[in-house]
This record gives sequence, C-alpha cells and structure tokens, in this order.
Amino acid sequence: MSDYVEVIAMVEGKTEQIFVEKVLAPYLALKNIFITATQVSKSGQKGGDVKFSRTVKDILNHLKQRPDTYVCTFVDYYGIKEWPGVDTLATNSSPTEIAQCVNQASRKAVLEQNPNLQSDRRYIPYLAVHEFEALLFSDSDVLANKLGIDVTEIQAVLDECGEPEAINNSPQTAPSKRLDNWCKGKFKKTTAGIAIAEEIGISTLREKCRVFNAWLNQLEALVE
Repeated sequence: MSDYVEVIAMVEGKTEQIFVEKVLAPYLALKNIFITATQVSKSGQKGGDVKFSRTVKDILNHLKQRPDTYVCTFVDYYGIKEWPGVDTLATNSSPTEIAQCVNQASRKAVLEQNPNLQSDRRYIPYLAVHEFEALLFSDSDVLANKLGIDVTEIQAVLDECGEPEAINNSPQTAPSKRLDNWCKGKFKKTTAGIAIAEEIGISTLREKCRVFNAWLNQLEALVE
C-alpha cells in the first residue's frame, strides 16, 4: 500500500466522465486517491453496449504505461451484451450478485490476456447496476425537487424495486427511461443528472447503493 494512489477510470460515456471528474474526484482526493477519467474507445459506437473486446485493449494499455497506477472500468449493466460473465447470470440475480459475477469474470479475462501486469491487483472494475442514473434515486426529495414532480412517484418506484440499484433493467423501466418519462422527453443527464448527484452527495450515494459503495471501499483500501 501507499500514502496515495493514482487511478484511471475508463468510463462508458460523457456523463460518467463528468461524474468522476466533478463529483467523485474531489471526494476521493481528500482520502489521497487521485482519480481521472477517460472514455472507452468506441469507434463507430454511440454509447451503450460497450464492447469488452475493445475495452480490454484500453485496460491493458493503461496498465502497461505505469506500474504504479490502478485502472477501473465504469460501465452500465443496462444494455451491455458482449462482456465477461453476463451470459452466466441467473434471471433474478440481485445487484450485488450481478456486479460480483461480472466484475470477477472481467478481472479474470484481463489477467488471462496478460498475466504480467498484476491486473488481479491493479484492475478494479465497477459495474453500475443497472446504470448511472440509478444512483440519482438515492434521495427521493432531491430528485423530486429537481424534476418538479411529487416525491411519492419516486418513492413508489423504490417501494416496488427495493433499492436504487435494483430498479429494472428494461427499455420501459430502466432508471434512465423513468427519468425520461417524468421529464416528458429526454432527461439531460450530463447537466441535470450531475447536478442531482452533486446535491445528493457521495456519502448518501454510498449509503443507498451497495455496489457503488463496495467499489469505493476497494479504492480506499489501496491507501493506508
């Protein structure tokens, strides 16, 4: 372990990049964890369904550049198809089970591609279950106020699903689709979404989202 660590977060898209740089980085810097974000190379792709076959090349390149840095992936489970572990999941898997299965499979896949980079120690994947927007359901009052809707509408979703990260994974009920419906169009996640996350705060996001919290626990364990 070290007094401080540097982490490169390979993120799915612009929203995740802004979240890491604007919301998460200042929080982690206080703990001597310095995180930067870069978007996964996606030639010819437009968000969603990030390909592991392309992502793993970026992961290995970053691991090769410096032996003292750590690499994370920050991708959404919603819409993902070609990724280690996805095909082995049981239908009713919990958010924690989904993340553990897919993260373990992706770490194994990276290690198999190059066993000389200590990726079993230096690669710390984060799978957002079911997607980044689920984090915004961590505080019903803040979300309702920002959307201009009654808080009971958000609470009804949480009562049905049990927790933010368990909000459904489908084109009709995914967190982003619910936000779009409440906004009567396209929810602006790079602006409104980031503002909501900032107001809720990392501490509350961690309290309500166990998969997200588990990832940050892993990062914090890197520093004495």
